[in-house]
Amino acid sequence: MAKDEQAPEFRAELKKHVVLVGLMGAGKSAIGRRVATAIDARFLDADTEIERAAGMKIPDIFETRGEAEFRDGERRVIARLLEKAPLVLATGGGAFIDDETRALLAEKATTIWMRADLDVLVRRCGRRSSRPLLKNGNPREILARLMESRYPIYAEADVEVFSRDEPHEVSVNAIIKHLKDRGDLIL
Repeated sequence: MAKDEQAPEFRAELKKHVVLVGLMGAGKSAIGRRVATAIDARFLDADTEIERAAGMKIPDIFETRGEAEFRDGERRVIARLLEKAPLVLATGGGAFIDDETRALLAEKATTIWMRADLDVLVRRCGRRSSRPLLKNGNPREILARLMESRYPIYAEADVEVFSRDEPHEVSVNAIIKHLKDRGDLIL
């Protein structure tokens, strides 16, 4: 290549939004951020965007306004984010459970269920004390009940990726492969 020639700039093309769903502690934010970096896409965390819109932290929203009002705000924020150019979005654990949000995601995104077993979730959630749903009881029992009620709904996601105690790249590579195979990512 001549000195003044430059190689063409490489950029992956994301055809649809990529939205990670699953229980708290499944790794949606950590993996989502890495997927976005790997494919040179924008990453947003729905919980961070909800806090920004509300002007308060999620535990405070739960405490002062209740879960129902939090879910209303979550639904509106996610809908607004999906109006932007395709991006990688990590959602809170309850977002996909909402019928309206799930229908919107089915229309506008490829949903990735980050599935983890109970021991992994308990260990990861134990690292943070800011989980509103785990504050009033035994975290293992609460997570087990959430798994029982939510896993059948998460199973409606387009893709299932297991989140285990292994290097993040394993999950990142699995997601990228699924996106390429589905035609949602052009490399």
